[in-house]
Amino acid sequence: MKKNIVLFVLFILPIVAYLFFASGVNGFTTLPVITPKTADFGNWKSLDDQKVSLNGKVTILGFSGTELLKNRGNFFNLNQKIYQRYHDFKDLQFVVICPIGTENDAKKVLDALAAFTDVSQWHFIFASPEEINTYYAQLKLVGKLDNNLGTPNVYILDKERNLRGRKQKKEYKEGYNTFHPAELSNEMLDDFKVILYEYRAALKKNHNATRQI
Repeated sequence: MKKNIVLFVLFILPIVAYLFFASGVNGFTTLPVITPKTADFGNWKSLDDQKVSLNGKVTILGFSGTELLKNRGNFFNLNQKIYQRYHDFKDLQFVVICPIGTENDAKKVLDALAAFTDVSQWHFIFASPEEINTYYAQLKLVGKLDNNLGTPNVYILDKERNLRGRKQKKEYKEGYNTFHPAELSNEMLDDFKVILYEYRAALKKNHNATRQI
């Protein structure tokens, strides 16, 4: 009996562990770059009249469109499934690009989130329709904005402004649909964990790396 236990620990357990980690999304090694070096934001102001930048931040990026209040459930899904779990990381931000003129609607959504969440990492920024279309185009995505300049998808950008996702043909993923909580809980959460793994691995190699994430 003892011999079988020893054999299990020495040979079978390592194989099981390997298969477990190898079967995870992207093997928990790296998340492919879909679009490298995306542009930073223009001089677009947030609700608190501050400039928001992508540099040095892991960013979850969304495009609200003019139907912001109508689609507010998407923000609550994202807040519940991802934001509340990770917003304590200071190098993380959730940014929503909104058309100018939707400031009051954005404030209503943010105030509703603030009722049960620390919203310090949520940022709603405002740009003209032309600026939004131009910015979205340079992301070079397969998906398109709707006629209201919005999409239910959100995107993961790393600290170097690279848009990350899955490039395999069978499971190509450039964004994550906030309308479907299951997609946020599964695909997006898995991929977001890979990003965190990358930075934590870098932290171990470089003791001078930021300890914020």
